[in-house]
Amino acid sequence: MSSVRKRNVNSSKKSSSSSSSPPQSRSQAQDEVEFVLSGKEEAPLKREDPRHEVIALSVITALAFFTRFYKIWFPNEVVFDEVHFGKFASYYLQRTYFFDLHPPFAKLLIAGVGYLVGYDGAFKFDKIGDSYITNQAPYLAYRSLEAIQGSLTVPVLFLTMRQLDYSIAASSLASFIVLFDNAHVTETRLILLDATLLLSVACSIYAYVRFRNEQLKKAFTTTWWKWLALTGVALSCVISTKYVGVFTFLTIGFAVIIDLWHLLDIESGLTVREVSRHFVARFYGLIVLPFIIYLFWFYVHFAVLTKSGTGDAFMSSTFQETLGDSPLAATAKQVNYYDTITLKHKETELLLHSHDAFYPLRYEDGRVSSKGQQVTAFNGTDPNNEWIILPPQDFPEESKLGHAVRIDDIVRLYHVGTDSYMLAHDVASPLYPTNEEFTTVKGEVAQNRFNETLFKLLPADRAKSRSIIKTKGSVVRILHKDTNVALWTHDDVTLPDWAFNQYEVNGNKDTTASSNSWIFDEIVGLNDARQFYVPKSVKTLPFLTKWWELQFLMFSHNNKLSSEHPFASDPSSWPLSLSGVSFWTNSDKKLQIYFIGNLVGWWTEVLVMVIFAGVYIGAKLAEQRRIKIFTPAQVNRLADIGFLYIGYLSHYVFFFLMTRQKFLHHYLPAHLLAALLTGAIAEFFLGRGRNLNIAVLVFSVVLIGFFIFYAPITYGDVSLTPEQVKARQFFNIHLSHAK
Repeated sequence: MSSVRKRNVNSSKKSSSSSSSPPQSRSQAQDEVEFVLSGKEEAPLKREDPRHEVIALSVITALAFFTRFYKIWFPNEVVFDEVHFGKFASYYLQRTYFFDLHPPFAKLLIAGVGYLVGYDGAFKFDKIGDSYITNQAPYLAYRSLEAIQGSLTVPVLFLTMRQLDYSIAASSLASFIVLFDNAHVTETRLILLDATLLLSVACSIYAYVRFRNEQLKKAFTTTWWKWLALTGVALSCVISTKYVGVFTFLTIGFAVIIDLWHLLDIESGLTVREVSRHFVARFYGLIVLPFIIYLFWFYVHFAVLTKSGTGDAFMSSTFQETLGDSPLAATAKQVNYYDTITLKHKETELLLHSHDAFYPLRYEDGRVSSKGQQVTAFNGTDPNNEWIILPPQDFPEESKLGHAVRIDDIVRLYHVGTDSYMLAHDVASPLYPTNEEFTTVKGEVAQNRFNETLFKLLPADRAKSRSIIKTKGSVVRILHKDTNVALWTHDDVTLPDWAFNQYEVNGNKDTTASSNSWIFDEIVGLNDARQFYVPKSVKTLPFLTKWWELQFLMFSHNNKLSSEHPFASDPSSWPLSLSGVSFWTNSDKKLQIYFIGNLVGWWTEVLVMVIFAGVYIGAKLAEQRRIKIFTPAQVNRLADIGFLYIGYLSHYVFFFLMTRQKFLHHYLPAHLLAALLTGAIAEFFLGRGRNLNIAVLVFSVVLIGFFIFYAPITYGDVSLTPEQVKARQFFNIHLSHAK
């Protein structure tokens, strides 16, 4: 298939209607097919009233902004992956180093908005449901950035279709599919990266179409160079946002190869030197320029993140020496054996606690306990929060002090207030019968049950093995060696009066759960050299050395994302949007945000593309029997449809080869290309005029109807009854509050 071309490149106007063309012999028709597919210029299509185009574009743009900005302030809580990208913006603003799998461009945009509104990055978006109002985070500014980009994507699609000389009706159809898509609206009004990605993909396609149109007029003009450069800039934005942007490079790259192949044809009239000039221009404009811009964003990334932070553990010691101490460094202290410490649960911020009180012999449900000393979690300052961290075997007295506690160490926890050692054993906990009870034992009992008092400190934040544990910064999972359960607490319910209504601590059998995370909060009575903060000296490292190290780690960790995820999905389910993702729920008000596509638009795209593929294959088979299927007007469209098909397949089929976790939002760029294809194929089959206009009108009514039907779970602002929730559950769509 040929690369895209502008048809209406001169002032002459000819009708594209097949009825106006004289009958042709089979050989003439065959010559025409060969003429078109070889990339030669075709007869132009009749232009429509420019005023109609302006009106359509204005209405589409206004509706795009309305659907993306509608109640953008709701909910005023952290939603789904805003926990990641809001957090990263805060790290940028505080200039503390972090590690992420995605390139920095879109994240820097979000942080730039935070900088412009004067935000200091204090809030770290720790978990879904955290209040933006309480934490004074500029979430409206952040979301507005995404909504603006999501809104602009829609008119860019319309303009792309118009540049391909499709009618206003076909262009509107393509735009409506994205405009009124629930998945696009959900994804592009939250603090996520996909709004930037989708706009960049759309701009890349649009800029290349403009470039090819200029190519048909005259090469190497100022305008020609402008659109070549803008294509490169748009491509750099795609790859600098997410690495799946390489699929957009494949799309443009395929068109460029076909274009250069046609230029190499001796009938093009170009010398080898002139063809070489075309190749070099495209090489610099579409490869070198994007790569330079891509490097630039990493340069900014390193220039901003100059302080030690959560991403240190991923990097080499040489890299870490280039980072200054973060504000946390002044309070973060190395934990040594025999320190008296407090342990804080990361999710609930409750402190590990014990006291001179015991579990009742029988719980309210009749189950029997060990009647041992209670281990609980407490939300206030108390001497009974203090524990001494001990090695399995004492160090010699003369060298007892100064031994750092490290990741993967095995330790014992001694409770200061009651002279006892923490222990876990195979007894059911008070509130979770499936989990183990934690208790403490004293003296000789502790020695007899020595193995049951041993715990291993595992990393909960990808810290390297044997790295030194520090207060405030190190996040660990405390695993019981004997029974393989993780120390865990929860704040959804309190223990009865016999435990002073404190919170339960138990052994979680799901040892890898993120809620098992604990932090060494502080060292009590610190009186050695560690109490004094000594800033470290900062070294330098060449930019490309840092970039290469980070690049290798990003690809390495990206490939390791192969574990199961509750929201992961297979690419085979994406085109029909058979399952979605729960982004946010509010149990009290029965509200939720659920990521799912507009089934009318998604299913129509698949149906149209499959029908076209079948017809095209049938037509090519018929050609072998000298039976002409396509009209000349339809033949004129094959190159553009082929280009869009390649774009769609490039953004979709390669996901089947990936072993990493995959999610429905990965399909959105392919869906965007499929929307363009649907508009193009609709005009291919129906032609311009009344039939197409009626089809677009009917389709739009049904599309908008489904969008409105799913709007309550797109915006999350309307409480639905269980019956209303069940009415929206199709296939593998499992919504909350259905009971």
